[in-house]
Amino acid sequence: MAAHLDRHPVTGQPFASPVPPGTGWPGDPATAQTPVARTSAAVERLARGARGIPELDARISVCRACPRLVAWRESVAREGRRASFADQPYWGRPGPSFGDPEATVLIVGLAPAANGTNRTGRMFTGDRSGDWLYAALYRAGYASQPTSVAAGDGLELTGIRIVAAVRCAPPENKPTTVEKATCAAWLDRDLELAEPRLRSMLALGSIGWDAALGAARRRGWSVPRPKPRFGHGAEALLTTATGREVRLVGSYHVSQQNTFTGKLTEAMLDAVLTRL
Repeated sequence: MAAHLDRHPVTGQPFASPVPPGTGWPGDPATAQTPVARTSAAVERLARGARGIPELDARISVCRACPRLVAWRESVAREGRRASFADQPYWGRPGPSFGDPEATVLIVGLAPAANGTNRTGRMFTGDRSGDWLYAALYRAGYASQPTSVAAGDGLELTGIRIVAAVRCAPPENKPTTVEKATCAAWLDRDLELAEPRLRSMLALGSIGWDAALGAARRRGWSVPRPKPRFGHGAEALLTTATGREVRLVGSYHVSQQNTFTGKLTEAMLDAVLTRL
């Protein structure tokens, strides 16, 4: 039976859900020949072997190392779509990084949303969290426009790149300890490739904070002891193995739970972005 196809909201091109790599999705870094990690050992090997950010993003975007996450992201893409997006194709794959490959600032998030990145294929795109984040990045001069609706909508970032602790949408937004550990090698390599230019990192939420600190330690960076505690506006000064200082700044996550309740306000988010 032929796969059902839906049209992309920007380009109008029809796609199956999940989207096969190399079929023309806007911003898809992978091809049908991109090697696929199916175990944690393969994640480590393919991450280490990625020669640059484009190759790393391609390998991330086809990863199948965590069976629970693969099953969830693909089931959402096929049968679990939000009603308002029922006529759109769903990416249904891990979220690669998004932004400037020469960035001096990294944003470290938690994991893709089931109807956000898992639908659009771009970090923080197509959901309320992204609405908040990209509007703030636009006000701070990092984003070319204040909205992020779908891959291919013209949005570009300058000087900043968005990565995540976990690259697949997890059930109930809760990745397991093993899933976070399996995905860590992708973040480690992201940090390694960014390191020569990196000035600062913004961690969204405590999981993003812990992921950034863990990646820094695994890279052989000097991290203050005792472990720096997460909080909105918290700051830790990290030192790379070559002696360069990198500032880690914490922010409450841009989740609806935080923004709807006022725990995180626009002014609070703007304030931490000015410190990067």
